[in-house]
Amino acid sequence: MRRDNQSSVFEFLLLGLPIQPEQQGMYYALFLGMYLTTVLGNLLIILLIRLDSHLHTPMYFFLSHLALTDISFSSVTAPKMLMNMLMQNQSISYAGCISQVYFFLFFADLDSFLLTSMAYDRYVAICHPLHYTTIMSQNLCFLLVIGSWVLSFAGALVHTLLLARLSFCGDNTIHHFFCDLSALVKLSSSDTTINELVIFIVGSMVITLPFMCVLVSYGHIGATVLRRPSIKGICKALSTCGSHLSVVSLYYGAIIGLYFVPSSNSTKDKDVIVSVLYTLVTPMLNPFIYSLRNREMKGALRNRLRRGTFSG
Repeated sequence: MRRDNQSSVFEFLLLGLPIQPEQQGMYYALFLGMYLTTVLGNLLIILLIRLDSHLHTPMYFFLSHLALTDISFSSVTAPKMLMNMLMQNQSISYAGCISQVYFFLFFADLDSFLLTSMAYDRYVAICHPLHYTTIMSQNLCFLLVIGSWVLSFAGALVHTLLLARLSFCGDNTIHHFFCDLSALVKLSSSDTTINELVIFIVGSMVITLPFMCVLVSYGHIGATVLRRPSIKGICKALSTCGSHLSVVSLYYGAIIGLYFVPSSNSTKDKDVIVSVLYTLVTPMLNPFIYSLRNREMKGALRNRLRRGTFSG
């Protein structure tokens, strides 16, 4: 494969998941089921929030955007992975790989910002209940969501533009089931100093800072609850924050295990497995967490099932 008289990569090979050939069929069915569950479950959340006027609150406004983001996030990697497993074809074009990197980073960053906005919403609801409707106005909610989309777009675009300037010659094998930014940077034959610096800086801005904001929010929530300890107050805080805290734990737990715990070449399989948790399992579990732990969501679902319709 040649371009401008230099050996240059036009496609990459994705090694995929560490699965034995005889187990491909079983895992294909499993991951297809997980992906369909993710799409249908999150679509159900969006539909319920859209149709039930009792769910037209800031928390569910953020949740509907989170559900849409989870569908998009899984759709960046899962369809290509499933197609490769079915067709026994590991290749992905250069343009397809760069595009996958962009959208993966975009929706991962957006997830992080939306979870932070939801944490702030819970902080205001518990720590400043009398001023909740004033603080969490419709304008602020729109501003937080629009800001999340803009910052995610900018962060992903910076990484993608810097990645596009790198040269890839020789080895084109990616030890992953999708085009991971870190794997591509390591694969490049160019100087990647700037890329690695930007990964650290932007990663701190879109992952570490939002995570710290979530911790601070829940620190204030915990202090407020303990300041006036009562069974009723603790139960209310758990019912209000339990679902969001579960999702936050899954999301950031997977990221910390994948990107912040030191790894070596011998742990590439572990990184791939953790990525499955991050890209497929967490988005799939979100609808179950919010529907099983949330009284209002369960009530809205029961009302719709009782009426036998999901029309407006």
